[in-house]
Amino acid sequence: MSVLAVIPARLGATRLPRKPLRLLAGEPLIVRVFQRVLALGIGDYVVVATDHPEVLAACEARGVPVVLTRADHPSGTDRVAEVAARPEFTQFDVILNVQGDEPFVSREALAGAVAIVTDGLAPIGTAAVPILVSALSTPDVVKVVRGDDGRALYFSRAPIPYLRDPADAGAQEALALQHVGVYAYTRDALQRWVGWAPHPLELVERLEQLRPLAHGLAIGVADVPAAEGGIDTEDDLDRANLRWNTLLSNTQS
Repeated sequence: MSVLAVIPARLGATRLPRKPLRLLAGEPLIVRVFQRVLALGIGDYVVVATDHPEVLAACEARGVPVVLTRADHPSGTDRVAEVAARPEFTQFDVILNVQGDEPFVSREALAGAVAIVTDGLAPIGTAAVPILVSALSTPDVVKVVRGDDGRALYFSRAPIPYLRDPADAGAQEALALQHVGVYAYTRDALQRWVGWAPHPLELVERLEQLRPLAHGLAIGVADVPAAEGGIDTEDDLDRANLRWNTLLSNTQS
């Protein structure tokens, strides 16, 4: 099955203004993310989807395939769906959504999400890593619990499963997983997702993946040993530049 990898890039981020164009090792962040996804070789074709002419120009100047989408999309998923529906991309069977602020996204996360779909385990695939105990109560860390079939039962910002008895802390840690925000979809599943109105659960938790789940669309969750976080703040960007320089130094030594 052929895979189209789409990297949505919105210029209007508030926590890190102009995020796609901020420099990581001398190049715009969105270019570095494209280079990472291309190097991993999970997608048969990789394209950036942006809402702003400046991001379009930055990508075109560096030979990065890019599409200018509508500016009023409420989410990256909607932006990805617009690109996937374009005539030049209709031959792809699976759509892979890679966040535009993850220049160190892992091969395991992308390949795991895609394998769920290509193997027919679920129409939507994503990934999760073991969660740190300290992150269980952190709302910014999205948790997921799975059924025995490997499909998601629920996603939440709250600690799930809830620890009723401290004696069961070990069981809670084994069952709780930290969601990794990559998605693979069949073409039909993606169009159904964006065709539904936001669900009350989604609006309460501020988690759009609860929309297809509430409508009965299965989401398979691949196990990933570790995953990198995205770049959301100035401190995140500083750490990413430091890591990039460290990796480059190790490669050259």
